[in-house]
Amino acid sequence: MTGRLVFLVAAEPSGDNLGAKLMASLRKQDPSLRFAGIGGERMAAEGLETLFPIGDLSVMGFVEVLPKLPVILDRLKRTAAAIREAKPDIVVLIDAPSFGLRVADRVRDTGVAIVQYVAPQLWAWRPGRAKKLKRRVDAILALFPFEPDFFATLDLKAIYVGHPSIEALPQPGARDAFRAAHGIAADDLVIEVLPGSRRGVFNRMAPIFGDALRRFAQGRKAPVFLLPYVANTDALSAEFAKTLPGRVVRVNSPDDKRAAMAAADAALSISGTSVLELAVARLPVAVGHKVNALSAFLARRLIKVTHVTPPNLIAGREILPERLQEACTPETLAADLARLIDDKEFAAAMRAEFDAVCAKLGEGEIRKGIYPSDRAASAVLEILSRRS
Repeated sequence: MTGRLVFLVAAEPSGDNLGAKLMASLRKQDPSLRFAGIGGERMAAEGLETLFPIGDLSVMGFVEVLPKLPVILDRLKRTAAAIREAKPDIVVLIDAPSFGLRVADRVRDTGVAIVQYVAPQLWAWRPGRAKKLKRRVDAILALFPFEPDFFATLDLKAIYVGHPSIEALPQPGARDAFRAAHGIAADDLVIEVLPGSRRGVFNRMAPIFGDALRRFAQGRKAPVFLLPYVANTDALSAEFAKTLPGRVVRVNSPDDKRAAMAAADAALSISGTSVLELAVARLPVAVGHKVNALSAFLARRLIKVTHVTPPNLIAGREILPERLQEACTPETLAADLARLIDDKEFAAAMRAEFDAVCAKLGEGEIRKGIYPSDRAASAVLEILSRRS
């Protein structure tokens, strides 16, 4: 008998990572399941044949989306049509609610079960969307421990499954092994650089990061830079590498990316999931982020939270500086990075804060073999079972 069909919609690289882990966990719990939908290279490695490349949808910001609107609307139409034709048993929308929930609108009348994996950030802005969200989905799988209580106040049920980033705990010996494999000496200064996995973000942030790193490197022995990339940014990453003031090691596979975090002394990153991954690796990080000026103007009038970087959100206070918009300058980021390297007490304090963040995210459960991806898969299968 043919297994039940799960249709997944991941519109950006962070969702692709979540989707790949979810697929692996679902297959582990029910090997008969089939998959269809939209995903990136990680989900492809788990066997998904994507309807179209997720690079078509990987846009962030109010204004930045406008030039790609015709493409996005076409992909929205194609996704909804594919769901109607495939008649899946369940649809899992992974992050990217601006796209995913519009897909839900277009297929809600089919009666298919719809799950939103990664709760829309109504606690940060536009809580008035709660009624629409309730009409669109049957369940929310929440990554952060404070989210179920928040959504309960809006009469929405959110199931806390945990953040899969916490699954990538540092591995003993990974630092030395990575350095040895790439010819990096034990006393070399190693900086990880994360300008973004979306092309638009990368193009905006790479010049700022490059300038900051050149300023940081002045007067020092040339650092080694570790530069993770995805298929979406491969060519951009290769060009950016040529501008950095030292040797560059580019990494792509999940295992190499995790090992790179263990091998580095500090990182420079945009705000987002990458910062949470760095926190799990206990790697001190300088954070800078810019969006289009009009997008920033609109966001400042809508966003209700004080901080936007995930570790700060989880801690409920600033445990690492966020250099956003006007504060995101090469001079400031170079100074932040220098402090992480030169002020050992400051770096140690940040690592201690990361310990507390990881404890809140359930690191203790991970060490017992209880994984967020498995909890998410169990929740999806439970919904499927109830529907059956």
